[in-house]
Amino acid sequence: MIQSMTGFGKAVAELPDKKVTVEIKSLNSKQLDLNVRVSPVYREKEMQIRNEVMQRLERGKIDITVNVENIGRDTSTQINLPVLEGYVEQIREASIRLHIAEPADWFSLLLRMPDAVKNDATLPDDAEWDAVHGAFIEAVRLLTDFRMQEGAMLQKIFEEKIAGITLLLEQIDVYEEERIGIIKIRIAESLNKFADTDYDRNRFEQEMIYYMEKLDVNEEKKRLDNHLKYFVDTLHTGRGQGKKLGFIAQEIGREINTLGSKSNHAGMQKIVVQMKDELEQIREQVLNVL
Repeated sequence: MIQSMTGFGKAVAELPDKKVTVEIKSLNSKQLDLNVRVSPVYREKEMQIRNEVMQRLERGKIDITVNVENIGRDTSTQINLPVLEGYVEQIREASIRLHIAEPADWFSLLLRMPDAVKNDATLPDDAEWDAVHGAFIEAVRLLTDFRMQEGAMLQKIFEEKIAGITLLLEQIDVYEEERIGIIKIRIAESLNKFADTDYDRNRFEQEMIYYMEKLDVNEEKKRLDNHLKYFVDTLHTGRGQGKKLGFIAQEIGREINTLGSKSNHAGMQKIVVQMKDELEQIREQVLNVL
């Protein structure tokens, strides 16, 4: 079954002093476009996350966010008191020298100064990382499930559209004999205007055969039918078929265009337009297939 490239997964790791939330979003893209935003405490694990995503998700524009929320009394972020004391001394000295008043809101000013707050985050131990990594794996699983659900919807759409084109292709047969007959009558009427004109009948018959062969659409119909069947077969052949389905859709479009250029009949041209409408909807959706 095919998968969509669109998906979302979210999982939470509950730790004694913190809650770690992992979110993964995926949209369609021609290749893997990976953006990872992790808390500084897990920065050294970023390459592991990237490698696992490349193996598991293959393709798409993927955004991964790992957020940490401290829920205990202790926090790794601390006010840097020695630095604040240094700022206070300097500001008071500057106030005296420059003859200006000291700031009214000391605390607000000091907290905005460089290095006023320090982060003493420690690296996660094995138990903590196992919990966070488990949340990451769960988020990937949920995203994959989402992709499969979206893929099932896309597959249903594709099957309906391909069935529609197949039905339209069968309707072309109704116009085949009529179309050739009309063309023959038109040529015969044109020849009657030159009944008294001498011409090479053998050469004329050769040209007629050549002309009728150029108008024959049996080969295009066969190729189009084969492409339609191949598209459906590919839908049921493993995953990661998005690019292949796109190529097949291009070939389907090529045969439909040739049918339109050869039709020379209003009824057939109307069918070709309907085929193109069905195919355009396939082309729009196939961009979302993994």
